[in-house]
Amino acid sequence: MPFVRNFFGSVANRVFLILLAGILVAAATTSWLADNERRKAFKEFYEFRIAERVEQIVFSLDNVGPEMRSVVLQTSDNFGLEASMVKDTENATNENPSLTALLKARLGGDRSVVVDKQSDCQLHTRRGLDFRRVEECQVVYVSLKDGTLLKLKLRMMRGPGGPGGPPGGPPGRPPSIPYLSPYLGLFLLLIGALAFFVAKMTARPIKHLAIAAGELGRDIDRPPLDETGPTEVRQAATAFNAMQARIKRQIQHRTHMLAAITHDLQTPLTRLRLRLEKVGEDDLRRKLLEDLAVMQSMVREGLDLARSMDSAEVMQKLDIDSLLDSVCADAVDARQDVTLEGRTRASIMAQPNTLRRCLTNLVDNATKYGRYARLHVTREGSDIVIRIRDGGMGIPDELLETVFDPFFRMETSRSRDTGGTGLGLTIARNIAENHRAALQLRNHPEGGLEVTLRLPALNGI
Repeated sequence: MPFVRNFFGSVANRVFLILLAGILVAAATTSWLADNERRKAFKEFYEFRIAERVEQIVFSLDNVGPEMRSVVLQTSDNFGLEASMVKDTENATNENPSLTALLKARLGGDRSVVVDKQSDCQLHTRRGLDFRRVEECQVVYVSLKDGTLLKLKLRMMRGPGGPGGPPGGPPGRPPSIPYLSPYLGLFLLLIGALAFFVAKMTARPIKHLAIAAGELGRDIDRPPLDETGPTEVRQAATAFNAMQARIKRQIQHRTHMLAAITHDLQTPLTRLRLRLEKVGEDDLRRKLLEDLAVMQSMVREGLDLARSMDSAEVMQKLDIDSLLDSVCADAVDARQDVTLEGRTRASIMAQPNTLRRCLTNLVDNATKYGRYARLHVTREGSDIVIRIRDGGMGIPDELLETVFDPFFRMETSRSRDTGGTGLGLTIARNIAENHRAALQLRNHPEGGLEVTLRLPALNGI
């Protein structure tokens, strides 16, 4: 499911779940260990109480004659025991070594002591709950001083919560029903809130770094990150700022170098044109001038490419409908088959001359290689979408991205005669990316190539 995939795809949500699971496992383990210790302590205390009662009855029977023992046995009910005299241990096995050792330590090691377990106690229904259980009984066989064997039968409590109840739970609660107190719910709520806060706090620097990386791709001159916070966050911010500075310097050096080369070529090319005008042979002069025109066009395109990578033009509010009207009017004046449909009544932040060059390149490309350009502008959410369709043969799907590479030309459809240098689409995409826009190509289902330019509207207006 997309929701589940998006939920687990978030670093904050993953950290939240890991923290929550870890804390709950730790709490459950601690609770289990504490419960075991409490059970152990309860067992020791309970066996101590049993040993006291058994000791009292045994010493009472030792100190009276055989004729009075029946009276003492009748009073054993006051101790919560069933006492009787037997001839043997009735094939009992010693199943409680700890209680056996405790009784021998209190009564003396010379006595015979056997503690057996039985499950023949009466069935009960407690507190209206629809369940039944068998109370566990223990039978203690103890030899008196005269060798007579005493049998003591008693019901055993299963936990510190009461007969049959789990440790810490209310009396009578069956072992299969957990005890969920309001405190446990409050504990889980506080743990969940803490885990959520820690997860958000941990993922916040990563989110800021991701936003900064996205903005860097659109604006190399964005302000550097604040180098504050924990050590790791400061180190990441410092490395990111250093990377941004290096990339900015490399782009500036490359742009300046390209601009310098193309600019310096302008003067010798102009002198060369003047000298070629003096060539006497008409056919030779025409061919040389054509080659020179191509070279000058490439130089101009090189300058435009350099400017598109690092334009110093100021961003300002711009009416996109007016800009499109102006671009299409210029194209019509140049006798190009261009039409425009749709209006957005929206504004954008843009470099007017630079964005005009982007649109002009796209329109020229469509009319030059596809005979005409059909522009359609619309508003889609917070974006302004401009589509330019031509009537050409289209481009193979595997080359839809390659055509944006500098100096790439499709020989089957473009030649030097058309004046193409292979930089028009490269310049257009550079300008689009500088405006936080997306420029894509696709082959229209009804034929021709369609260019889509998606620009962000100003504040959704």
